[in-house]
Amino acid sequence: MQRSIATVSLSGTLPEKLEAIAAAGFDGVEIFENDLLYYAGSPREVRQLCADLGLAITLFQPFRDFEGCRRDRLEKNLDRAERKFDLMQELGTDLILVCSNVAPDSLGDPRIIADDLQRLAERAGARGLRIGYEALAWGRHVNSWQQVWNIVREVDHPALGVLLDSFHTLSIQGDPSGIAEIPGDRIFFVQMADAPILAMDVLEWSRHFRCFPGQGEFDLAGFLAPILKSGYRGPLSLEIFNDGFRAAPPRSNAADGLRSLLYLEEKTRQRLAAEGSPLAESEQLFAPPPASPYEGVEFLEFAVDEEQGARLASWLEKLGFARVGRHRSKEVSLLRQGDINLVLNAEPYSFARNFFEAHGPSLCATALRVRDQAGALARAQSFRGQPFRGLVGPNETEIPAVRAPDGSLIYLVERSAPGQTIYDKDFLLDGQARPSGSLKRIDHMAVALPADSLDSWVLFYKSLFDFEADDEVVLPDPYGLVKSRAIRSRCSTVRLPLNISENRNTAISHALSSYRGSGVHHIAFSCEDLFAEVSRAKDAGVPLLEIPLNYYDDLAARFDFDDEFLSELAYYNVLYDRDAQGGELFHVYTEPFEGRFFFELLQRRNGYTGYGAANVAVRLAALAKTRSGAARQPRL
Repeated sequence: MQRSIATVSLSGTLPEKLEAIAAAGFDGVEIFENDLLYYAGSPREVRQLCADLGLAITLFQPFRDFEGCRRDRLEKNLDRAERKFDLMQELGTDLILVCSNVAPDSLGDPRIIADDLQRLAERAGARGLRIGYEALAWGRHVNSWQQVWNIVREVDHPALGVLLDSFHTLSIQGDPSGIAEIPGDRIFFVQMADAPILAMDVLEWSRHFRCFPGQGEFDLAGFLAPILKSGYRGPLSLEIFNDGFRAAPPRSNAADGLRSLLYLEEKTRQRLAAEGSPLAESEQLFAPPPASPYEGVEFLEFAVDEEQGARLASWLEKLGFARVGRHRSKEVSLLRQGDINLVLNAEPYSFARNFFEAHGPSLCATALRVRDQAGALARAQSFRGQPFRGLVGPNETEIPAVRAPDGSLIYLVERSAPGQTIYDKDFLLDGQARPSGSLKRIDHMAVALPADSLDSWVLFYKSLFDFEADDEVVLPDPYGLVKSRAIRSRCSTVRLPLNISENRNTAISHALSSYRGSGVHHIAFSCEDLFAEVSRAKDAGVPLLEIPLNYYDDLAARFDFDDEFLSELAYYNVLYDRDAQGGELFHVYTEPFEGRFFFELLQRRNGYTGYGAANVAVRLAALAKTRSGAARQPRL
């Protein structure tokens, strides 16, 4: 399928946009009129630049307020169209977008609208050009694809066809299923855009909040499937109006755009397969390797130097971890407890050291346990994931990896038989070392992100790893608001809450400042008896986050707890939440390590699946207190 994108979707000058579009791997580009107007070069120079970059100019847009205009304007509009036709021929494209008239004084008589478009089509056809007629959701008289198709069918001219835009149909809750009845050769062009569901004026919604497929809430596979059933085989293009995109780096944004189209094609193929359509086997649609099933997190790797590594290891030992191994040839140690493997990498001249120099002590790699390592890597690469190969020593295991959006690594590891694991091969293991705690597994890792990068991260995990995204929630911080959206593997063994904040003094903003960029700021470990674990950790000297007694007074008012149990919760600084189904969460937090990341110990009961959102405000307030200096900073 020819994949295209409108220049209006990206920031930068026209040459910068075109170079980013070509670098991302698009086949074609829609030239937005304003981008051409603001460029000093001629249309022929733009045509040559696109040709040099291997880009076809798939569409020139838009031509506005033509059909149904006041009768004294019609001839002027036709003359205006002829000038645009001249420009199109210089650009080397044969298709122009004509959007439905929005002028208050436009005429709504269907016969007049059809006659005007007939005249326009005759002029275009005489020059070997085509008109794609599009219904704007806020069009004065024409705002649906059904109306457009009726008009195109009535005009019945080979130079006039239907132009479909997902936003204009789905934003007004239109039904796209009937598009399958339109002959495919009468559909000239298809534009795709996703969007969050917002209750606002549709024009403002369209101009400011569109996003790439997979980043919003529209059923785009349900829109594209009937288009393919019609027999349409033309370009599939992105037209995104978004304030954040207009400021984002064009290269990374264009890469996200192409990834989003590939993701949409995969989801559409799955939709067609579920419907039993033979189109599901079509070579026209992108068919990546299926996602591998996941079995949790294999290990987490921290970038440290020798001093910070010793301090972090001391923290972890107080949390019950045991040092069970040292790398055979590198300054890397392994700590373990239950099914949790933590790697502290202090090796000079390594990826971890470079990461440490950029971000300080931080999580530099996450290893996902997969059933099909080769398939998982192939899928990630098919979605343009950037593979990584580090320095591998003699007899050392080479683990495939791709880069996450923040530059950290995501390793893909298959489970091995006892005695043949990556740890057996790469580490000198101490068979006598025993954890002092009973933590079981990594429950989740929370990531602090710049506010404008959340959608990019969601798309990355949805496409490369077939993760699902939960609904966004807004959480109160003493100094502003935090928005959180969790992504997770379909089996929920890997969970990543993604957190952003546009307020500069929130905990998320401080985490970004500490990391000098995105990074994991919170790691949660699960156990089966939280009170036993917290008691042991408290005795070991783990600095726990102190929760105000007022919180427990509120618990007494909300839940039927006796005084003794409430006193135990307060003594250990344990937070509590209960969902509507009776699931329960008990959790406790440490103070931050070096003011950077902190740990959570938790116990889930009766199927609780959330993250304790009801307790976020008190936790953030307690963290703010540690930052203010009112509480001691841990120096272990």
